[in-house]
Amino acid sequence: MESDLLKRITINPEICHGKPTIKNTRHLVEGILEYLAGGDSTEDILNEFKELEKEDILACLAFAAKSIHFKDMEFPAA
Repeated sequence: MESDLLKRITINPEICHGKPTIKNTRHLVEGILEYLAGGDSTEDILNEFKELEKEDILACLAFAAKSIHFKDMEFPAA
């Protein structure tokens, strides 16, 4: 399941200066994590950004968790 979620995250040097984003959007993973850390719920974020799905939020969390475990990660460019 985690690997399926991580497929929703892309890193493309042409989009958002190469920062991790939700696939096919310009929504930064760090931005979604900041909303969550600030107390917004998944439902709050989904109501604000209608183009996102619950799995996109879960993908951001999975990406953050994976980032903590590995110093060097490679993600294919989109």
